Amino acid sequence: MRITTVRKRHFGDLYVKKSLGLILVLLSLLVSQAAAQKPAAKPAKTPAKKSIEVPFVNKTLKNGLEVIVLPDSSIPLVNVELAVRNGSFTETPDLNGLSHLYEHMFFKPNKAISIYRCELAQEVNRFDIYAQEGCAEKMKLKSLIGNVSYLQDADQLTFSNASTREEVVNYFLSTTSQNLRSALKYMNDGIRFPTFDAQDLQNEIKVVIGEVDRNESNPFFYLDQTLKENLFYKYPTRKNPLGSRETIMSATTEKMRLIQSRYYVPNNTVLVVTGDADPAEVFKLAEEIFGSWERREKDPFKEFPLVEHPPLEKSKAVIVEQPVQNVLIDIGWHGPSIGKDDAATYAADVFSYILSQPDSRFQRAMVDSGLTAGTSIGYYTQRNVGPIQVLMITTPDKAKAALAEIYKQIALFDKPDYFTDAELESAKTILESRDLFEREKLSEYAHTLSFWWSSTGIDYFRGYYAKLRAVDRKETNRYVRTYIQNKPHVAIALMSPNSKAAAKLTDEDLIGK
Repeated sequence: MRITTVRKRHFGDLYVKKSLGLILVLLSLLVSQAAAQKPAAKPAKTPAKKSIEVPFVNKTLKNGLEVIVLPDSSIPLVNVELAVRNGSFTETPDLNGLSHLYEHMFFKPNKAISIYRCELAQEVNRFDIYAQEGCAEKMKLKSLIGNVSYLQDADQLTFSNASTREEVVNYFLSTTSQNLRSALKYMNDGIRFPTFDAQDLQNEIKVVIGEVDRNESNPFFYLDQTLKENLFYKYPTRKNPLGSRETIMSATTEKMRLIQSRYYVPNNTVLVVTGDADPAEVFKLAEEIFGSWERREKDPFKEFPLVEHPPLEKSKAVIVEQPVQNVLIDIGWHGPSIGKDDAATYAADVFSYILSQPDSRFQRAMVDSGLTAGTSIGYYTQRNVGPIQVLMITTPDKAKAALAEIYKQIALFDKPDYFTDAELESAKTILESRDLFEREKLSEYAHTLSFWWSSTGIDYFRGYYAKLRAVDRKETNRYVRTYIQNKPHVAIALMSPNSKAAAKLTDEDLIGK
């Protein structure tokens, strides 16, 4: 089990997987050629390209559980994922990190496993074990949980894991197609019938604290943490899936039950199946296995609404001293939120990919000039304020000049000649191509579907690429002017004490004044 710090949409080309190398080389050549061209005074009209479609089908059960199926029968494997609309965006300070701890507890013995063990004890006439384990009481749940004989083949569920992010917690496994029913039963029993054994909880607290220790031993952790604490200054726990050491140490079974009662309900959960599975069969099995799961009377997000992150009143600069060789600078703004300004989220993605291409004007100014070893810009899609970030790596002697240049470039973002029409179209093509390649690994693509379901709603993703295709220069300019140019922001510099003395950065340098 792990907490995911690499986001669904990372920044620039850093996100792109190595497996996309060949196609991206070809696409980068197209972008390079486009970047070298001057836009004509009256560009010829070209037919609009048809956007790609993601061929998933979905259905909502009577209890509110949404089921999404993306079929692909090319190989006899199936991926089953359960995702819950939970994570740090639901966490008050006293619960910060407990969504992540809950995720760890999912894989501990549940009530179905307890029944299976009791049945085994009966089969081998070990009534001493039966009594010792309190099986008489446990077997009372048999009528509710049903047949658990599938557990004898649990080793056929070949891979299982989970992750916790700001706005989604997901659990997933992969197996052969013939084990689809067993996989669904396993996930059903795990999500509906946890035991939260006190000793298991204490053991997992130690494991999660170990993750905190590993993060705190990495200097770059402090760059991200400091940015979040200042960018989301009133409610920083809502952007910290890892959580605080103190809160994790204070976790109790009662707090686990609290999270379960609020968020682990069918009308706040999605079942995603990708691979060699027939949608009609999946819908039928989902109704049979999950249909008795009782929905929550009140929508958890109506009873426990999300906080409103207040806007930044003014720009702020912070220098974090850590033993690093280079100077790392992270500049962040409040970006658009899903449900409040969806149009800007599409424009943000397209704009980020224009600037992330190696031959873009932005990269030439920041990287080809020698001012930075790498610079990226990106927007992270979120329901509850997605951050916009510019990340760059430079040296102490070039830090001032790099910062001056980044703010010079930002001022040019909305100028008519900052990127060409060809670059605009190439960025859309790259985004679509990335999606097509991600579908080659359906176990990973299940995470993509659950991410979009939780943070945006699946209808947003259904129309995502058509909306990307519709983005024009007017929309990118509105995005830039609304969220970046002349807007309060936070700038964090991570450097060693020696680099700090050599760079002599001021607050004015960092925030661009």
